[in-house]
Amino acid sequence: MRRNLLPVLALLTSTLFLFLGNGLQGLLLPVRGSLEGYSNEILGLIGTTWATGFVVGCFVAPNLVRRIGHVRAFAGFGALICLNVLLTGILVDQTAWLILRAVTGFCTAGTCMIIESWLNERATNESRGAIFSFYISITLFGVVGGQMMVPFVDISTPILFMICGILYCLAIIPTAVSRAASPQPLKRVKIDLKGLYHNSPVSFIAILLIGTANGAYGTLAAVFGARAGLPEGTIALMVSITIFAGAIAQFPAGRLSDTMDRRYVLAALSAVGAAAGLALALFQPSGVYAILILVAIYGAASNALYPIAVAHANDHASPEDFVKVSGGLLLLFGIGTIIGPSLGGPVMSWLGPHALFAVTAASHLLVTAYAIFRSRRRAPVPVADRDSYAGSPALAPSLTTPESLLLNPRANENSTDDPSERQAS
Repeated sequence: MRRNLLPVLALLTSTLFLFLGNGLQGLLLPVRGSLEGYSNEILGLIGTTWATGFVVGCFVAPNLVRRIGHVRAFAGFGALICLNVLLTGILVDQTAWLILRAVTGFCTAGTCMIIESWLNERATNESRGAIFSFYISITLFGVVGGQMMVPFVDISTPILFMICGILYCLAIIPTAVSRAASPQPLKRVKIDLKGLYHNSPVSFIAILLIGTANGAYGTLAAVFGARAGLPEGTIALMVSITIFAGAIAQFPAGRLSDTMDRRYVLAALSAVGAAAGLALALFQPSGVYAILILVAIYGAASNALYPIAVAHANDHASPEDFVKVSGGLLLLFGIGTIIGPSLGGPVMSWLGPHALFAVTAASHLLVTAYAIFRSRRRAPVPVADRDSYAGSPALAPSLTTPESLLLNPRANENSTDDPSERQAS
């Protein structure tokens, strides 16, 4: 294990600091925005602009990297993220925050794509699985670690913004001084929505709705906590529990989907997520333990849906199309994360903070209904012919890029062409 990870240690260190900053900033802004009296609509749009910038970055950033090189591009993107978070702490203005978050989302996509392509270049067939698993773990613990910094500092001061800037600066250094050879040019992102739908209507619709639910919750969960009067420490714990519960639930749910029709698993998990959301929306529990238990159930169900939907799509696709299909679905998930906060903010203003979970419940109920409907119209793929389930890092809205798919061992196993040629295509 040590021999496999040493060649990419600098890149993984940069990843840790980058996601610590992402986790801290992602929770800090809605909590501080609530303190400043920003409306739910504005706080939702802050998440929408970030997701929009991220999706656009997945298309545009590869061309920028080709022109100036990986190291300079990474340093430039990282410096802009650092500059933006410091300006966010100085310019406490909702219009400025909307613009700065869009730029931050764009630059985050660029830095993630560079790291992921670099890791893929350095990985061998023997080390790919270890590096991929370690990368997913670092992103998970980085986001949660950043979130858990919020309760320990007064959010009314600029200190947390400064800490976030320090983390982003620390993310630049290991990669900037690394002697690792630059990888091949970043993969061009191609998406065929019509082809994706014809391949698997269930996965297409489900991932769009999953992105909507996860985007709404990921952006506005902290706003719900603040509006509901929860302490900052409880808000951070609530968001982190959701992520960890999802990480734990992915694998038993995925293994179950390997033995039965995945659409039934999607329908059942979506129904559980909807039930937890409806309990929060309708009964509006005020007890901390009741809220934490319900959001844990919600997180376990909702965050296990994405990889099962991807596996179902790959069941109906050729093995060599793993990257194409999964990359398109990942971008479709990103589109959903744009829709979710834009919808959740106004609904919360209209019906109250607990109505956030009415939005997630509606999305999950639609997944349940459509999965059951499609199960009556198309026979399941035989178990022997299915793509094997693999966990996914998509536990937070749009924090991975199509480049991460090339790092997945399944991309290497299912591809018949040369990895370097596939990267440059």
